[in-house]
Amino acid sequence: MAEYVITTDSNSDVPEEYLAQHMVPVIPQYYMFGETVYGDELKMEPSEFYETMRKGELPKSMANNPEVVRQTFTEILKEGRDILHIAFSSALSGSCQNVQVAARDLMEEYPDRKILVFDSLNASLGEGVSVMRAVSLKEEGKGMDEVYDILVKERDHIQVYFTVDDLHHLQRGGRVSKTTAVVGSMINIKPLLTVTASGELKSDGTVRGRKKALRTLVTRMEQALDTEHFGKERPVAVIHGDCLEDARGVAEQVRELGFDHIVINDVSPSIGTHAGPGVVGLVFYGKKVD
Repeated sequence: MAEYVITTDSNSDVPEEYLAQHMVPVIPQYYMFGETVYGDELKMEPSEFYETMRKGELPKSMANNPEVVRQTFTEILKEGRDILHIAFSSALSGSCQNVQVAARDLMEEYPDRKILVFDSLNASLGEGVSVMRAVSLKEEGKGMDEVYDILVKERDHIQVYFTVDDLHHLQRGGRVSKTTAVVGSMINIKPLLTVTASGELKSDGTVRGRKKALRTLVTRMEQALDTEHFGKERPVAVIHGDCLEDARGVAEQVRELGFDHIVINDVSPSIGTHAGPGVVGLVFYGKKVD
């Protein structure tokens, strides 16, 4: 069985210490403020990024750099190792396609090597739980093809629910109308959103008030659990846009449901560009997503 490396991109939001411990190379995703591009050597801490947004500056997100993908993969292939890459949703960005093109070209150059690209059809730790799952399966001794097949089988069971604190960021991205953003903000309406099986964002209703929105994330989780097939040893992830206390509050409610493996991390800037400061999301394995 050939040795292989699991790789991902920075949109997976897997904690840096985990990536370092398990030696998972990361392809950067990019974002801009004005003419300045961040994501590679030049980066912003999430708190700085979200504070800049609060001050009124509007960032733009960018796809990965095909040349960086190629360089990263080439180094691994030259070492005689194969690659399993867990990618950001193809429904939300061209980044997955960039990786697929690079993989196809490189396998022609290195015919003895193999690259599998797993389209997570998800973002942030919705993508990241597949990274951690792949690492766990690899460390159990499973081969690359078997790990890939398991990821595909379980992909539609990764549930993601999130809420945002400011509707105007969703309006900028075309997710809600300007009228909805203005009126909803005036009466303290908080949207609930989820990720579909095809990797797209879908509205899951609205509630009034921040606290109720955060409680409802956990309620949605309770309704969507499938403990017969996915036990409580599976990781649950709470993601946030510079609102750690809110994330910890959601994590505590999840812990009361009997889950102990809870990962909390920031939403990376290239995704936070669209959700804005105050976003909180909940990721878990449950019933099959529609």
